[in-house]
Amino acid sequence: MFASFGFTQAQDLSLQVPKEKVNMKIGETLQLEAMVVDADDNMVSGRDFIFYSRNRRALSVVDTTGLATAIRHGEYEVFVISPGSPQLRTSIFVTVAPEPIASIDLEGIPENIYAGINVPLEITVKDEAGFERPEKVIALSSSDEEIITVAPFNKLIVKKPGKATITAKVDEVEESITMEVIENPIAKILLKSDKVEGKSGDVFTLTALAVDKDGNEVSDAPISYSFTGESFDVSAAPSGLINEEGKFVADEPGIYVLNATSGPSAASITVQANTRNVGREIELIGQGSMNKKHTSDLWVWEGIDGKDYAVTGTWGADGTAYFWDVTDPAEIFLVDSVKVDARTVNDVKVSEDGKVAIISREGASNRKNGLVIIDVSNPRDAKIISEFSENLTGGVHNVFIYQNHVYALSAGRKYYSINIEDPANPKIVGEFELDTPGHSIHDVWVHDGIAYSSNWSDGVQLVDVGNGIAGGTPSNPVQFASYAYPSGSNHAAFPYKDEKTGKFYVILGDEEFPYGLDPSGRKPSRAAGYLHVIDFTDLKNPKEVAWFQVPFAGSHNFWIEDDILYAAFYNGGVRVVDLSGELLGDLNRQGREIAWIVPEDPDGYVANAPFTWGAQPHKGHIFYSDWNSGLWSAKLKPVVPENAKLEAK
Repeated sequence: MFASFGFTQAQDLSLQVPKEKVNMKIGETLQLEAMVVDADDNMVSGRDFIFYSRNRRALSVVDTTGLATAIRHGEYEVFVISPGSPQLRTSIFVTVAPEPIASIDLEGIPENIYAGINVPLEITVKDEAGFERPEKVIALSSSDEEIITVAPFNKLIVKKPGKATITAKVDEVEESITMEVIENPIAKILLKSDKVEGKSGDVFTLTALAVDKDGNEVSDAPISYSFTGESFDVSAAPSGLINEEGKFVADEPGIYVLNATSGPSAASITVQANTRNVGREIELIGQGSMNKKHTSDLWVWEGIDGKDYAVTGTWGADGTAYFWDVTDPAEIFLVDSVKVDARTVNDVKVSEDGKVAIISREGASNRKNGLVIIDVSNPRDAKIISEFSENLTGGVHNVFIYQNHVYALSAGRKYYSINIEDPANPKIVGEFELDTPGHSIHDVWVHDGIAYSSNWSDGVQLVDVGNGIAGGTPSNPVQFASYAYPSGSNHAAFPYKDEKTGKFYVILGDEEFPYGLDPSGRKPSRAAGYLHVIDFTDLKNPKEVAWFQVPFAGSHNFWIEDDILYAAFYNGGVRVVDLSGELLGDLNRQGREIAWIVPEDPDGYVANAPFTWGAQPHKGHIFYSDWNSGLWSAKLKPVVPENAKLEAK
């Protein structure tokens, strides 16, 4: 049953797992097995095993003994580690069989079906386990092709008035619907735009009105939007996006023709998008070098003495947090440090009054991780006030301080609300956890009484912890909105409201390592993933409207201030992005990136291998931490007025 398929060997020891794939059914629980053998195939006793899966929503490894529960169909890899000397690693491959198809839902059919206007069908296929099955092939047919013809990709070509029955079949399951086509009353479309000239990245909002031959509005007329264009730059193709609401944004400066159609009726309008021209020079100002350990997160604040300070954590090291004087960003220097029982101090935060710091602990020798509360009234003499580990199991990956409460993650599954009005005697007063299968959490950020938790596959959760919008308090958190996207990589979130447009967004960041991540931290690494802009203006109907992506790099932590985004993109350094105005489409292609800077250090933990962790604006400077080189500061150069440029020439 055990064989040398997928094993590692060191010092004549092998970690062995089942040779064949493990087969499971949805809902089944199974004990996964592994063993260590010597060169003579004798089992070695006294070895521990750690099992984990990267896809916890689909195959939940509930504990380190390898007890697995199959939640969703698919093929998955379970990683097995035997710590000790030597450390051994391998994988078990698990196949979870799908359940039979149970239902087909035909949706998206308008109440009035007009001749000449095609209908895109929305078809949802579900199996007996309740999961959607988008990979299944759907066979569509029409009872009368003269009235309605079936086209590829679930489109219906509506030809003339009459009745036809549309049937969808998947495996042995069928669903039918009878559709009646009526005469098309639309005579013409009246079209206008809120503006005819703007910049790349600006949103042009179209208003289209369909009317009949008597000039009466056809209120239910389905209108489709499209565009053509001509770029000002002959080397760049015209590019942009227009959505189903008639909102258009140009990526490339140029002249664009915006079209509205409904069956045979159409109208057009011409608009011009000029160069956005938001680019600014960015200048490196200073560095607080840390090249003996990996640096994790940072927090910058004004101390009660009026000077400016920063605290940084460390990753995979000795549990040290460092305190820096950053009053002069060109002369960053270390003023103190605090060492705790941990391998990683992943997160660091400072209270609003600048008196208390919280650092998280992971990898404590006694497995009591939790958090540490530190008096930073004098950052030159930082003192531990108390340590807190009650219910905080599995290492605390992230924390946040808000109004005398700490929101701290536990076991990567939930967060606790901990009252620290008396920092020497913290106490748990509330908690928040999802009830979805295999749920997990990475981060929580609190602003204006709302906690934004990043829950990987479950996306962002908006929870009232004192705002009042849903009657929540720190002791009674109340979730009132959420949004998830297909990749399941939601790692961080930051709220942002544009005061001019009234739009309320939450920026969500991925964290992905498709190229692998060297656990020793001795090799350069490269990440992936990007920022998703979610419009939460209507809390009941959030939608993804825009995105920001850096080629061959991945997002991590970020900050927004005065309509500007400061984002750490690991090997892509810090990216500074213009968020002003309504947001739609590809923000990078639109020329919204203001500046970027990459912290390359030949004396770094890994030489010249930028891996930027987080960025924070503070008093006109940008501070950012880098995994391999410590704490940095930079500054955007002022915008030069156009008339000043002309005078200089």
